[in-house]
Amino acid sequence: MLNSDRINEIHQLFHGEHWSARKIARHLHLSRKTLRKYIQSPVQTPTPRQRTSKIDPFKSTVASLLEQDPSASAVVILQRLRPLGYDGGITVLRNYVRQLQGPAHPPRAFVRMEPAPAERFEVDWGHFGTLDYAGDKRNLYAFCLVEAHSRMLFVEFTHSQSFETFVRCHLHGFQVLGGVARECWYDNLLTVVAEHVGTLVRFNPRFLAFARECSFFPRACNPAAGWEKGKVERGGVGYVRQNFWPLRQFTDLSDVNRQMREWLDQVANQRLHRETRQRPCERFRPDALRPLPALTPDYRDTAEALVHKDLRLQFDGNRYCAPPHLVGQRLTVKADAFSVALYHRNQEIVRYPRCWRRGQTFGAERFEKELLAHKAAAQRSQAQRRLIALLVSDCSQETVEAYLRGLADSNRALSRQITELLQLIRQYGPQAVAAALQKALTARAFGADYVANLLRQQLSPRNPQPPLQLRDPELNQLVTDPLSLLDYDAFIVEARKEPHDTLGTEARTTETVDDEPKTGTDPEGSGGEKP
Repeated sequence: MLNSDRINEIHQLFHGEHWSARKIARHLHLSRKTLRKYIQSPVQTPTPRQRTSKIDPFKSTVASLLEQDPSASAVVILQRLRPLGYDGGITVLRNYVRQLQGPAHPPRAFVRMEPAPAERFEVDWGHFGTLDYAGDKRNLYAFCLVEAHSRMLFVEFTHSQSFETFVRCHLHGFQVLGGVARECWYDNLLTVVAEHVGTLVRFNPRFLAFARECSFFPRACNPAAGWEKGKVERGGVGYVRQNFWPLRQFTDLSDVNRQMREWLDQVANQRLHRETRQRPCERFRPDALRPLPALTPDYRDTAEALVHKDLRLQFDGNRYCAPPHLVGQRLTVKADAFSVALYHRNQEIVRYPRCWRRGQTFGAERFEKELLAHKAAAQRSQAQRRLIALLVSDCSQETVEAYLRGLADSNRALSRQITELLQLIRQYGPQAVAAALQKALTARAFGADYVANLLRQQLSPRNPQPPLQLRDPELNQLVTDPLSLLDYDAFIVEARKEPHDTLGTEARTTETVDDEPKTGTDPEGSGGEKP
């Protein structure tokens, strides 16, 4: 098949230059048969090839199924065709079903509505992905409210679409715009519409109560009829998505709303609107709005939570601490975008800033300190931490903890032993106590008295005792052989030793060390001179 340029050249030479067919065929290297065909019919329509489709053998079956139920979808018909041997795709089936069913709805014409000032607010939600809080992702939604006459826009971003959040955004929008319109239009949100059958609408009772408080009439659009509130569809959510959202970065929810307020004041409500040919801020008439209620209703997120034994309660993925005397009580938690407050019997106990991360704990240091002031066991735990903190600079923390475990396993009172060790630190200093404690741990001698004995030996050396003077001068001249009291100590220990006596083991272990505590009758371990 020749292209259009070659066909035009043939007709130019034949009709314009009056060349013969033979000359033209020789010049263009064409056969005279082909040349005569294009001279007689310049426009050559290609002969369509008949292509078979996998749906062809089943067209009669599809038609009969649609006669039984004209509203049957291609997905349902495909389920009937598979057992019959149809192995084609759903796209070709859907096209054939659409061809048989014809257009679903004929084109419709609409009349553009331009409400009067303060007559209508249009409200809608938009989803804008997520915000990342150090790995914790939160969904991000935009609440959009448009005053239909002026196209004045209010937008607030949230992490929730709950009823309380929805109502709070209404109140914030009413406060920014300075009043309430006569009507507010919505699509079929679950927070607004409980049931919609034909033209009958049953509104959510809680939302209906809110509408009565703020003195406006709620209106619900027909299902799948978004054009009934097209000003917020195109001039609200769509405009925010196209004009505000691109090329921006955000740190948290407060940062998103801060940038949104700047954009509303500087761009959205200052632009020259293409339909009204006026700026929304100039066309807007706040004096025509209905006044707000005198008392702003409290629509914070509310939940009941149990205070556990560790002073914590769970809310929104985080842990919040309460005073110790409320352990076991169920508190009321009320939260908005900025704070989380705990209530007991309608009285606010404590308030925390709102955190959008998860797994965080708030108020532990404050209320655990109160608990330490009233609990003796907690004070002992605090004393242990203080002992470790004082000694850890001169010996390892593992050494101190190992010695404390040995004290706990012994029959001694742990609290009293720790108190005596802290007194030794005040007397001798942490460095000397740390060195003595390491030696006591090596000798498996667990007790503050062993440590004190080592300290006295190290820091208070024994002074030599003067010889004993007898009344008889001749007896004073007697010279005795030098004696070692270690033999006597060993004899006494072996005599008193029992099969399960750990004290004898400790004494025998410390006997080989000159400055270790000994278990004789002398608590100083000096042996002394026998009279």
